[in-house]
Amino acid sequence: MSENESGKSAPSVAERPVENTSRQQPSSTDRKKWLWENVVSLGTALLLVFIIRSSIIEAFKIPSGSMIPTLLVGDHIFVNKFAYGLKIPFSEWIGDGPKYIVRRDPPKRGDVIVFIYPKDESLHYIKRVVAVPGDTIEVKDKALYLNGKAVPHEPVTEEQMKKILGNLDESKYSLGSLEAFQERFENGNPIVLTDRNNFTTQNFGPVTVPPDHVFVMGDNRDFSNDSRFWGFVPFKNVKGKAVVIWLSIWMDLGEGEFTFRPGRTGTLFH
Repeated sequence: MSENESGKSAPSVAERPVENTSRQQPSSTDRKKWLWENVVSLGTALLLVFIIRSSIIEAFKIPSGSMIPTLLVGDHIFVNKFAYGLKIPFSEWIGDGPKYIVRRDPPKRGDVIVFIYPKDESLHYIKRVVAVPGDTIEVKDKALYLNGKAVPHEPVTEEQMKKILGNLDESKYSLGSLEAFQERFENGNPIVLTDRNNFTTQNFGPVTVPPDHVFVMGDNRDFSNDSRFWGFVPFKNVKGKAVVIWLSIWMDLGEGEFTFRPGRTGTLFH
């Protein structure tokens, strides 16, 4: 050993104490506690997501052109499930239809609604309400009549027509065959399309809407599978009211097509 200035021996390097830097390994109990806390956190988050989807708001994607020009294929929308009342979460999965904590006014003429297709409960449809309980509805020469009176409508402007055609890239839609006009309902003024070359839906009715049901039609009148073909929509099938387009994008991986329509994002329904 060497000596320091005071004459005392200094410990050699090997004799100096070594700091213990190792960490204590978690016990089996600590690991179980950590796992349980994370499972509870994840389960709570998922439960909140499902509650929100069941009773407050849900996202849907538009797969068909039955609501053109209001909705295009590839539009992503939010549906307000609180619009017609606050439902008990998941109650639509139990018994005959959802149970409500708070009820609000039922769908009005002009509302765009998402509903369970009455002929196949695995499918969701989106259409516009054109008649409510007690209304008598009829179509004459493609004009819509409610309770014996024509629904007010007027031709669209040239500028509106150009905008509509600019969004349509299918051969069946052409200026020569397409007609567009704006209808006026108590809760919306949709632009409606008809096809001069399609006579299948030229006339319909009259029929009267029964209690607790609505009559729905697509805004693309001659290319819509709606109440004219399969009947009325029960209130219990209504999931909610469409409120906004939050994204408008179309991708066809098979054809390699991609269309993004930024101008439609944020569009509100009236």
